[in-house]
Amino acid sequence: MTQLLIIYHSRTGGTRQMAEAAFAAAKEEADAVLMRAEDAMPEDLKAAGGYLFAGPENLAALSGAMKEFFDRCYYPVLGRIEGRPYALMICAGSDGDSAARQAARIAKGWRLREVQPPLIVNTSAQTPEEILAEKIIPEADLEKCRELGAALGAGLKMGVF
Repeated sequence: MTQLLIIYHSRTGGTRQMAEAAFAAAKEEADAVLMRAEDAMPEDLKAAGGYLFAGPENLAALSGAMKEFFDRCYYPVLGRIEGRPYALMICAGSDGDSAARQAARIAKGWRLREVQPPLIVNTSAQTPEEILAEKIIPEADLEKCRELGAALGAGLKMGVF
C-alpha cells in the first residue's frame, strides 16, 4: 500500500492551503489522495498506506469537523490500520500544541506510527476579526507543507516507513 491519504478540514482557508500544498508535492512522488474530513470514510483509511491529517486549532482543540471525522472513523478501522505512518499539520491562531496533542492521541489509539513531528503554522490570529478572516498562508510555510507531502509520498513509495 503506497497511497498517501491527506485528510483536512478548513473553515477560513488556511488548512486547505496547507493540505493542497502537501498534496501537490506528494502526488509528484506517489499515489496521493486529498479529501475533506467531511467526505473521508473508514474505507478510505483502510485503502491508504499512510496519512497526513491537517486541521485547524479552534479554541485550543481540533476543529469540530476534524474531530467528527476521527469519531466517525475510529472504531470501524480500529485494529485494521496499525503500524501505518502518519504526520500532522495544524493551522493555529496561537501555539497549536493542544490540537496537535489531541490528534496524536487519536493516532496513538489507532497504533499509527508518527514519522514527523507536527507541522504547526501559526497565523497569530487573535481578535475575532482576525480569527474569522480568510487566511493567507505565507510561501515559506507552504514550502514546509510541500516538503512534508513530498517526504511522506516518497517514503511510502520507497517502503521506508
